[in-house]
Order: sequence, then C-alpha cells, then structure tokens
Amino acid sequence: MDSAASRSEGPFDIAWRSSDGLALYAREYRPRTETRARPIICIPGLTRNSRDFEDVAPWLAAQGRRVIAVDLRGRGASAYDPKRANYNPRTYARDIEALLDALDIPRAHILGTSLGGIVAMTMALRSTARIAGAVLNDVGPVASSEGIKRIASYVGKAPPVRTWADAAAATAFIHGPAFPNHGPEDWARFARRSFKAGADGAPALDYDPAIAGGISPLTLKIASMILWRGYKKLAQHRPTLILRGALSDILAEETLGQMLRVRPTAMGAAIANVGHAPTLDEADARTALAAFFSLVA
Repeated sequence: MDSAASRSEGPFDIAWRSSDGLALYAREYRPRTETRARPIICIPGLTRNSRDFEDVAPWLAAQGRRVIAVDLRGRGASAYDPKRANYNPRTYARDIEALLDALDIPRAHILGTSLGGIVAMTMALRSTARIAGAVLNDVGPVASSEGIKRIASYVGKAPPVRTWADAAAATAFIHGPAFPNHGPEDWARFARRSFKAGADGAPALDYDPAIAGGISPLTLKIASMILWRGYKKLAQHRPTLILRGALSDILAEETLGQMLRVRPTAMGAAIANVGHAPTLDEADARTALAAFFSLVA
C-alpha cells in the first residue's frame, strides 16, 4: 500500500436498515482531517462486495474524501433477502437512498462498478437530487451479449472448492481473460474478496445464489431502453466519468462512444490490459480518478 493510502483511516463498520427492514452493511473510510468535499459511495458489481474497494477507498480517503463502500443486499455482510424478486436495481437504488438518509448525507458522488453503475443510473431515474457526480466503471446502458453469457455461466453456481488454493484457482479460471497480468498472489487476494469461510471452514461464495434470477436476454434488453434515459439524466448537468477496461466484454467501445456523444460533457478513460471490470488499482484508473475528483466538489 502506498504512503497516500496509509494516511487514511478505516474501515469502520456501518449498519443501516433498508426501507423494507433488511439489515445492510457498509465500510467507511475517513480522511484524517475534516473536509467539505462530498462523500463517495462505492457500489460493487453483481456478485461482488465492499472488499473490492479495500485498496482504492483508502486511497480516495487520503485525498480528502469520505468514502463508503457498500455490500448490496444478498452480498457480504448484508442480509440475504427472502424475496428473490427484490434483487433488482430499483430495490438497490432505494437501499442506497436509505443509506444516505441514515448518514444524513444530502448529496454524494456515486462510484459504481458494473451493477453498481446500473444502480447509479436507476437512482437518476428516480431523482438526481442526491447525486453530485458519478463514476461508471465499465458499465453503460447496454451490455454486450458475450459478456452477459459469460457472467450467466457462473453466477449462482458454486465451484467445487475445499481450500483457499482451490478458490484462487477457480477465480483465475473465471476471470483470467479479464486480467492477463495477474499472478498467484493477485488471484489469492481476488479469492478472498469473492469467497467467505463456510460453516465447515471451506471457502463458500459470499453472495446469495438467488441474485442470478434477473439475468436474461429479454430482461436486459428491456432494461437497456430504460437505462439510456437514466444515463442521460445522470450525466446531464453533473460531472460523469466513464471508465472502460480495454479488454472489456461488457462495455463495448461503440457504446462508450455513443455515451460520450449523447452527453459531450461526460469524460471517458480506457484502462489498459484489463477487461471487466477494472479493479481501480490500475495506473490508468488512478490517473483518471484523481483528475476527476480534483475537479468536483
């Protein structure tokens, strides 16, 4: 960890309740001194959790931002939802709004990876009042079909793992094409962010398998039409940065180009040698994030 990251404080546990009473969890990273800069809410991808931000969050906090990384319902330390139909972006958007209310945060920047970016666009459809700006990490209103097929092939399907070495190998098998430069230590860390220790001590997926229910070509086609409206509202009159992994099979280069054309004030940045989705530890990502947050309140 670099010296800038080591100057931040945290993480601290945050517990809050959704509007329907579910117990939810987030991690907070605080700057060492008081700041007037707006907080950043980090929202992870479909099967991911707040640990995905354990490197970039303290780095952002060291630059004077309060950073809060969430576990969406059904992931990490947040409760699983007995109603699987609630695993959808509309519900997640309400959960983030409940978090802002619980912490008395009137407006915040949203940093959303993959599904997290969809949640940001969905929040914009509901109201843009709580969103000061947004970073969309390798996500847009349209997802490439090949990437959706890849994700659907593993979501909710527990690989046969008995040890953490098995978990690292399974993680490398699934995500290897997106991170060609990862080595054994990288995959071991990736596995620790993806799995938890199960009741028998063996690694187990750290999410509710029921979250896979909303992934279908028809659902995503309908969603894309709605999300274009959400993106246009989100990126209108507020700073927006779109990151794209150069090897991404989710956010096509053509889609990024269209996003920038319909909202010319939005900024785009390519992250070299990674696919879906950049971890935000990459040099290109850090450069883009530093430039973006240096320009916004």
